[in-house]
Amino acid sequence: MTDQPTIQEALVHVMMTTCVADRDMAHVELTAIRMLVDRLPVFAGFDIARLVPIAESTARTLAEENGLDVIIEMAKAALPARLYETAYALAVEVAAADVVARQEELHLLEMLRDALEVPTLAAAAIEHSARVRYRRL
Repeated sequence: MTDQPTIQEALVHVMMTTCVADRDMAHVELTAIRMLVDRLPVFAGFDIARLVPIAESTARTLAEENGLDVIIEMAKAALPARLYETAYALAVEVAAADVVARQEELHLLEMLRDALEVPTLAAAAIEHSARVRYRRL
């Protein structure tokens, strides 16, 4: 990853990283990413066609040594502090989309939470909210 991404691109990188954290790019997670990009105000004006190139860039970066650290540091550098919780919430949404959060996803969320300095109570509220939304009958 050579250029500094835009704020929106950084958020997509975070979501894509969460999607592939367990080495399984689940269709339901990709659908969740597209839905979030389509509907959330933070993505207003974002070109949905950018999702594929960003996903490819994310995959290339993750394949490099320390790629996960690079993605997290890039996100922290690109995002204003007021969007740190937003980035964490988007990652939690993607992890929750397939209802089963695997150990790799949980580890990534922990790394994001720490790097972005998301307060414990805020993180717990974000996580609880996602669990409630994705419950099944």
